[in-house]
Amino acid sequence: MKYITYISVILGTLGLAACADDGTNLPFGPDNKEIAIGADGGTRTVRIASDEAWIATTDAPWITVSPANGRGTTECQLIIDSALLENPRRGVIRFQNQQTRDNQEITVTQEGYAYAITLAEPEVSVENFALLDERYFDVKVKTNVDFNVAIPDTTGWLQYDSYKVEIDRGIRPREVTVRFKWNISSIPRTRNAEIAFIPKREVTLSQQDKLYVAQKAAAEIKKDTREGDSVALLGVSRSLNTWNETWDTSESMDNWSGVVLWEENMEGCTPEKIGRVRSASFLFFATKEGIPYEVQYLTAAESLTFFSNTNTHQKSLNTGDAITKLPQLKRLTISGYGLTELHPDFKNLKSLEYLDVSSNNIQKFPEVLTKENLPNLRALVMNANQRSLIYDLSNSVAANIGGLIDESEFPRHLLEWGLDTLRLSVNYLQGSLPSYGTADAPQDGWTEFYTEADIAASANDKGVDTLPRALIGTPKVMPRTKFFAINLNRLSGELPYWLLYHPALDWWLPDVLVFSQEGIDANGRTAGFDNEPVNMNYYYDFYTTKTRPSEETDED
Repeated sequence: MKYITYISVILGTLGLAACADDGTNLPFGPDNKEIAIGADGGTRTVRIASDEAWIATTDAPWITVSPANGRGTTECQLIIDSALLENPRRGVIRFQNQQTRDNQEITVTQEGYAYAITLAEPEVSVENFALLDERYFDVKVKTNVDFNVAIPDTTGWLQYDSYKVEIDRGIRPREVTVRFKWNISSIPRTRNAEIAFIPKREVTLSQQDKLYVAQKAAAEIKKDTREGDSVALLGVSRSLNTWNETWDTSESMDNWSGVVLWEENMEGCTPEKIGRVRSASFLFFATKEGIPYEVQYLTAAESLTFFSNTNTHQKSLNTGDAITKLPQLKRLTISGYGLTELHPDFKNLKSLEYLDVSSNNIQKFPEVLTKENLPNLRALVMNANQRSLIYDLSNSVAANIGGLIDESEFPRHLLEWGLDTLRLSVNYLQGSLPSYGTADAPQDGWTEFYTEADIAASANDKGVDTLPRALIGTPKVMPRTKFFAINLNRLSGELPYWLLYHPALDWWLPDVLVFSQEGIDANGRTAGFDNEPVNMNYYYDFYTTKTRPSEETDED
């Protein structure tokens, strides 16, 4: 029995020894000798078989092994960075058995990045209308090459903001945001644009997406109709973002505040005008753009008023061309809007008789405002164009302060226009008024002077005072002007003879609206006329048929 027990123990011992020999003889190394991965990189898992301690090393800095050492069989994570170049790359990972010094390798091959410009959303749809600050969309462009945005020349309603593609870490793709801005559509049909992204250098692209933008159709406005007028009024009000819009679309347009419709008994009314808009006022609004496009459909309007934009002093707006498509307009007011420019097509407003562009930011008298362009204009109101209130122009920067500051001298062509009303008060006009000389010694190319015929005509005209003979030879400047105001500018020098003895001077309230100047001009000269009269006695001594104010009596 003892012998049997000894044999059993010996056999068990030999069995354990056999098991130990099997573990020691496990083949050392990874379960995968080759790994291929794309340019984006990623993580791969490999199993290292070993009975001993081992260590992993690599000459590729873009490969990380975790863990990089161990004892016994272990799973390792191979973390592979994204590619940096266009061409493929190769790296080797070596696993060494620390007991036997046996080496096993894994070869990693990674594709390079192909050049590409791709879009997550290649199609965009926008509305036909939104407020200015809401008229944009952002596009995410994935790229590994710098590019230009190509919008077709025929697409004038799309623009893009500046953007930056930073290719500073190889050519791995990165996401770039490009912001596009769109304009309001007045077209009653969908309009489309195809936008390309063009590489700035010659490369071969594996993918090049385009952006397709569709803008929804605008509501159709029926031209030359009452219905079209109502839609146009609502459109203008919407685009201006008016504050006090109270028009109830369920009510007749006859009841809309600030809107006057043509009626049969009105002067100038024709059968096709009856019931259409004759005049309209848009008051108190917030816009950063010119006059809305819908205004062009008010083709029967004689008078339009746009008054009081928000933060006017901060704006530098152009009227746009929509308002210039109404050649029938006779009266136009665009006051407190933030204008610095009038559209060149203002010359199309041949019927215009009254123009008020006061309280804007105009620095240079608009070139389009001439007698030739607006032959029927009788009243021009352009006062209070000061963006900023500055007393001393010599100590200030002239840029962006408005007030006709860019006029080097008084715009004499306004005096020669023959207007009934000319109002230029509270601007920054500088220099002196033109003299025009006398008939014996004319200046500035002036050719019109009072004659014997003018004196005789005044004696026969019951509507005017008889002109004195002493006026003969005096420059005949603004003979029809009933209202003239140039006060609170920076004018200086001598008051010319034609102004001091103008037949209508007493009606112009000269002490208040003509002679009074203020501040210091850009040359450091104190504003004011050197020969400003103390009172009007000289004038009534000259015009003996006029009644002095002190001699007037009240009528019961």
